Amino acid sequence: MAVSPIAATVGTIAALLSITSFAPQILKIWKEKDASSVSLRTYVVTVTGFACWIAYGILIKAWPVIASNIACLLMSGGVLAMKWRFERKART
Repeated sequence: MAVSPIAATVGTIAALLSITSFAPQILKIWKEKDASSVSLRTYVVTVTGFACWIAYGILIKAWPVIASNIACLLMSGGVLAMKWRFERKART
C-alpha cells in the first residue's frame, strides 16, 4: 500500500516531534544529575509501549513505525536508565 506524500510528511513530523520530545528531559536530568522528579512508573509504561510499537511495526512490516519507535525507545530508555542510576547514587 502506497502512502501519500502528505501522509508521509505528517508521519515524519510526528516521528521527529516524538523523538525530540525526550531531549529536554534528558538534558535536564544529565545536567542536574537528578531524576527525582521523573515518574518511574510513567517511563516503565512508556518504554514498554514503544517496545510494543516496534513489535507491531515488525508484524506489519512498516519500517517507519519500527525506526521511529526504536529512536523513541532509546530516548525514553535513556531517561529511565538515568532515573535508576541517579536514584541509586543518591541512596549511597
